[in-house]
Amino acid sequence: MRSFERLGYIADRSLATAVYLITKLRKPLLIEGHAGLGKTEVAKVLASLLGTELIRLQCYEGLDVSSAVYEWNYQKQLLAIKIQEGTGQTVEEKERHIFSREFLLERPLLKSILAQDASPVLLIDEIDRADEAFEAFLLELLSDFQISVPEMGTIQARHIPYVILTSNRTRELSDALKRRCLYHWIDYPSFEKEMRIVRARLPGIEEELSTQLVRFVQAVRVLDLDKPPGVAETLDCAQAVVSLGKHHLDAQAIEDTLGCVVKSMEDVAKLSAVGIDKLVPQSLQG
Repeated sequence: MRSFERLGYIADRSLATAVYLITKLRKPLLIEGHAGLGKTEVAKVLASLLGTELIRLQCYEGLDVSSAVYEWNYQKQLLAIKIQEGTGQTVEEKERHIFSREFLLERPLLKSILAQDASPVLLIDEIDRADEAFEAFLLELLSDFQISVPEMGTIQARHIPYVILTSNRTRELSDALKRRCLYHWIDYPSFEKEMRIVRARLPGIEEELSTQLVRFVQAVRVLDLDKPPGVAETLDCAQAVVSLGKHHLDAQAIEDTLGCVVKSMEDVAKLSAVGIDKLVPQSLQG
């Protein structure tokens, strides 16, 4: 936990233990939780702690093999075929040449398998955004740390990557994927933990202001919003208020920085209906 704190990340014992087990058991870690709670940062911190490369695959709807794993450099292959004309090579010899590593474009998953010097940290971010077919494709990588390329065969990892998957739970992941992973849930932090996070990321912030900010965001978080603010929004709000030269939080400061905390027209309307002036006293209560 202290190692995490030195890098500005406040982790509780359960998360620190889960990350430690990645390095010992060499199993992927699936981290789930609401948006903006620092799931992606875990992979960044782990890469920094290990002094290794971070390879990130950002998932999205429609993600396919050519974007996530590999793609053939077709233009280079066509050029090679033209150069080989008249050389007397057989079709098999030509195929072996154009379907070699020289013509392979490595995407994040294959790049993590082919890492030369040390095990990288592979971050598969927001896996819940990808479809079930791609999730099924991942099973070979997560089980055996290998990838099958039809033209070349099976490629085994030279150095087994440290794999972290994140999910915002926009859909339920398959049992097959979950069985291959360690699991950790990141929840909204307590007041004390969120205070520690703000102090770690903004060490120069005034004590009274940071207390008011955290109490305000936590008061907003319990409202019936479509997108409750995460810790990322707390930090954005804190940085904005400090940038505006504020020394305490009042209704005007909240209105000026509201876009840091709520992210939709509907949530702005809900907050206005509650009354920003009513949230200020709540944020100041001891």
